[in-house]
This record gives sequence, structure tokens and C-alpha cells, in this order.
Amino acid sequence: MSASPDSGPSLPPQTTRRLLAELRGPAVVPRPLDARALAALAANPGCRRRALLDGAGVDKSVLAAKLGSPAPFGQSQFAIVRGNSFEAKVKADGGRELLRLIGAEEPGEVSVPDLAAAGPEGRTARTALALREATGSGGWTLLDHPLLALEVAGSPVYLEPDAVVVRPDGGWTVVEIKSFPMIDGSADAAKVGAAARQAAVYVLALERVAARTEGARVAHSVVLVCPKDFSNVPTASVVDVRKQRSVTRRQLDRLTRIDEIAAALPEGVSFDVAERSPEELAASVECVPHQYAPECLAACELAFHCRSRAREDGAVETLGRSVRAELGGLTTVGAVLAAARGEQGDPADPAVAALRRARSLRAEALATAGIPGGKALAGTEGPGCR
Repeated sequence: MSASPDSGPSLPPQTTRRLLAELRGPAVVPRPLDARALAALAANPGCRRRALLDGAGVDKSVLAAKLGSPAPFGQSQFAIVRGNSFEAKVKADGGRELLRLIGAEEPGEVSVPDLAAAGPEGRTARTALALREATGSGGWTLLDHPLLALEVAGSPVYLEPDAVVVRPDGGWTVVEIKSFPMIDGSADAAKVGAAARQAAVYVLALERVAARTEGARVAHSVVLVCPKDFSNVPTASVVDVRKQRSVTRRQLDRLTRIDEIAAALPEGVSFDVAERSPEELAASVECVPHQYAPECLAACELAFHCRSRAREDGAVETLGRSVRAELGGLTTVGAVLAAARGEQGDPADPAVAALRRARSLRAEALATAGIPGGKALAGTEGPGCR
């Protein structure tokens, strides 16, 4: 991904890595980004706070806990064991069972290349080599947990899909294996949607390799494998991710480069959870602009902290993105109430005019219903108005 046209000159990679290491803490092991986190980041590209923390490899769960706003994220150990067991079942028999699920009647001999290598760069190069060899082999190939690279906001991100299947015709297909059930041929729509957004990130990364591989074609439909009904028997469904792929690519292109965000921070900012106090961490976090929305509660470990601060500031973002978009230049709840009462705001502003009209209609409805003090109630600032 490239920087935006108006971006300034980027820092050398070595300088960026050193700067991010200093922000994270020299002794802290970076937390790698995965496709799930990347999909969530792409869904809110205006949040520089998340982009910087994820790019620096800061463990946001630990940071949120030290800030006093822990978030209940993560799978239970039971769910992880169950998922691993189901994935092993799907990939048993040398991958033949998986290939039968995706429509290969008689796959014959299936090649499963060894993708082991030193470090993420080595594994990424080994995956690219295996994909090129498989594309020209004319047979079926199963890549078990390949490693792909994608540049996000000027920083490389390494991604590991469950599997990639290379068909005899040179087509590449992403396979996502999930442990939630598919009952009567359909699964929970929210879970399928999350899986599709995650798989779309893999498709984007796979396309980078395909662009350098003759005869390669990346399918824009992925194979989702889940347990059938209430059993442990795997079943597959084809999911079209063209829309998710386009949206994710557009949002990732909009992300400000991480080195630009880091370079704009004041001196002394650090997210070293081992060495800094909660007060110092809170001050550092507030130095990075953020863009909170209620949807963050389901996708970001820092969402409860950001929501608390947004409420303290009276920010309208706490009411949702659709409300925020309707209010235009009115950025706080106090400003909205003042505009509705006619105390401030341009009457020609559509948002201000709509608020005053809504206040008038509310007062009229209360008066018509015979509620005592209805007109006075319409001008108060109690919890009902907020």
C-alpha cells in the first residue's frame, strides 16, 4: 500500500522500526497483527491511535488493563482446543478430505509442501516459492498455514490463513476453517461476515504474490469450512468476498503512514506498560488522535477507555457514526443542546434547523398529551435530553 498523495517523505524502514520499538518499549516483544485485527483497523481508518499501537506491536489488552478499562476480548481455552481439533480433522488424510469438500472428486496425489523457514521474511519467501512451483505443476497443492505479507500504512504485516489451495489450472483459493456450526446449510450471519472480512485480507495479500507469478489467478470467492449441524463432520460453503475485498483495500489505502503519526508525537511519549505508570500511559494515549464509534466495542481492546474519555468530553461520537454524520459541525452534546435551544448555531445550517424543528415538535407533542410542564421539559438538560 502506498502513502496518500499529500503525504510527506517517509522515514527509512530502519528508522521507523527503531522509533516504533522505542514507543513500545525496548524490552517488549511486539504483538503481531493478524487478519482479524487488520479487518477491524480497515473498518475504522480514521483512528490514528489504533493504527499506531497496532503498527508498533503494543499489546492493547495489557495497555487497557493498566489504564483501568480492561476489555473482555479473546477466546476461551476450550474454544481454542476445539477449533484446533476440528482443523486437524479437516486437513487429515493428506488434505484429500479438504479438497473433496471444495469440489475435487478425485484429487489423486496432493502435494503439501514444507513451508518451514527462519523468521517471517523467510517463511514469506518460502510460501511465495511454493505457490509459484504449485502453479506450474498442473496438480493439486495444499499450503497448510502459509505466511503472506501485506504493507499497511508503510509497515509490513504478516498474515497466516488456515490454508490456500492451488488448483491444477493455476487458480489459488483461500480456505477459512471455523468451529461455529453450519446448520441446515447456513451459519450465523454475523460470524460469516466477520470470516469474510478476515478472508478478504488474505485475498489482498495473496494477490501481491500472484502479481509476480505467471499463470496465477486468485479466486475472489473463499471456501468456508464449518461443522455440519451439531456434529463434528466438516461441510463447506463458498463465500463471495469481492465486496469485502474492495472495501478493505480502499480503507487500507486511506490509512496514514505509521511513521508520519509517530513523527508527529511530542517528546517523551511511550506505551511501555512495564515501565510507565497508568497516568503516564494515559497521557501518552491521549497524545494520539482517535476516532471512537460504538462499533469499536466489538473490535478494539481500547474501546472502553476511548468511550469513557469521549463521554467525559461530551463527544457526539458516542451516539454512533450515523448521528455524528447528521450533526455536521456540532461535535459535542452541549453544542447540540445549545443549538436546539437557539442559543448558538447558524439557523441556515441544516443540522441546526433540524434540531430546532425537532425540539419544537417534541414540545408540541408533550403539550398535546397533557403532560404537566411539557413545554418546560422540552428545554431541560436532564438525562432524557442527553
